[in-house]
Amino acid sequence: MTGKIRIGVGGWTFEPWRDNFYPAELRQADELAFAARALTAIEVNGTYYGTQKPETFRRWASETPEGFVFTLKAPRFATSRRVLAEGGESIARFLASGLTELGPKLGPINWQLPPTKKFDPDDMAAFLDLLPDRLEGLPLHHAIEARHESFACDAFTDLLRGRNIAAVQAADSEYPQIDTPTAPFAYLRIMGTREGEPHGYSEADLDRWADRLRDMAKARDVFLFVISGHKAANPAAARALIQRL
Repeated sequence: MTGKIRIGVGGWTFEPWRDNFYPAELRQADELAFAARALTAIEVNGTYYGTQKPETFRRWASETPEGFVFTLKAPRFATSRRVLAEGGESIARFLASGLTELGPKLGPINWQLPPTKKFDPDDMAAFLDLLPDRLEGLPLHHAIEARHESFACDAFTDLLRGRNIAAVQAADSEYPQIDTPTAPFAYLRIMGTREGEPHGYSEADLDRWADRLRDMAKARDVFLFVISGHKAANPAAARALIQRL
């Protein structure tokens, strides 16, 4: 493999995980530090709902080991709009909120679009042009999570490829499966964990995912997050994949 594979879950605060992921005696204040040593990445959902402060990003960086990565969901105020190209102010506010405090622990930014948002090539091109590739000298990497079937087309992936932006693969879900490589990294969110499976997925499914990740990493870095599905089992699925790799 030439690329790195990082695997994690969405967030680190979820009450049912205190029964099956976190040790019973662990303080809630220590959950991030524990999760960051059991996993290799975390997708932060809180940035989707509200603006964080620089000291928050600084604290996250201090509580996690070297090599750990946070990916951030961009704010809904920038992506839940009829005209995406009008989101420049929201994008600028998000980028100025302290992201650089994460330093090398800042991974890709996931710009998740609502399921009702249809592909408009001109609007999408204008929106992508609002996403800078550096912030105060820190490289930025962007991924678009398109959830309407109209995005499953060459015109969309061509726009991404020209800017080294990835298409998020919302695998094991009802959303369109856009798996065309368009960037030096891949961003996957797998959503098929099931109640009754000790590791969320069957052993055969975990083996298939591990094989797929190894194949993808021959050419690029890979970020995979176990999201949604039977959420209580998501850390177990992520750890099972890490063990296989």
